[in-house]
Amino acid sequence: MKKELLTLLIFTYSLITSAGVVDTLKVHSDVMNRDIPVVVVRPSSTVAQSPAKGKKSKKTTMPEVVKCPVVYLLHGAYANEYKWLEVKPTLPAIADEMQMIFVTPYVLNSWYFDSPVNKEFMYETFITKELIPWIDNHFPTLADRNHRAVTGLSMGGHGALFLSSRHIDLFGAAASMSGGVDIRLFPLNWNIPDMLGEMASNRQSWDEHSVMECVKNLKNGDVTITFDCGESDFFIEVNRALHARLLSLGIDHDFTTRPGGHTDQYWSNSLDYQLLFFKKYFNK
Repeated sequence: MKKELLTLLIFTYSLITSAGVVDTLKVHSDVMNRDIPVVVVRPSSTVAQSPAKGKKSKKTTMPEVVKCPVVYLLHGAYANEYKWLEVKPTLPAIADEMQMIFVTPYVLNSWYFDSPVNKEFMYETFITKELIPWIDNHFPTLADRNHRAVTGLSMGGHGALFLSSRHIDLFGAAASMSGGVDIRLFPLNWNIPDMLGEMASNRQSWDEHSVMECVKNLKNGDVTITFDCGESDFFIEVNRALHARLLSLGIDHDFTTRPGGHTDQYWSNSLDYQLLFFKKYFNK
């Protein structure tokens, strides 16, 4: 998207500590004509430090700002842009330790779709054509698919695999935890009908927006994929079905089940494993 379509941030609150930086932003969306709240968590190495006072020298060299890979962290239904800081309060320290930038946009219960029935919900376009370029223009990112990944919990898990399977040019790696990866099994839940219309009369749209169908367009190796689900989670069977679907398509992936349910505790633990997966991908 052209630079002029990306507006300057309206409000920034930066908390700078020894464990990283938390930026609370509003990024304007032209496609939806409103400002979208976004939280960015980044390493302290991405902040240029002033030279120490009192030191005299003919030439002062400013520390170089380190460029980092980016992980987009997607929240679940009925949550907001602060959800991942609630799930993982140590995220700023992790950003410093792993030298990664984390980005969480607030998308309401949009399921990360461009809604065909409500043009006020165009979050696929916002993330892929507005937010990613905005982040790359305003933060020291390694701005290519080989250093950009996406994951999320529940609705966000579906969103991560949905976006990455449709935009392999943007995301090199993708993950999901406790993802609702086949929305067709939940035709009355979590505002999905508000996004796609009633399923019985909009079946094609529901198919097109379900991860279970989107993955059939992938070729093996298009995206490096991992996903997991708790064995007590109500989404466990749809995740097992996605695992079987990917195997039938010949798409390599990692799939893990662990004890646990649809809880912050499970997602906090899951994120540890997924970030190691992403780090290995970024470093290869």
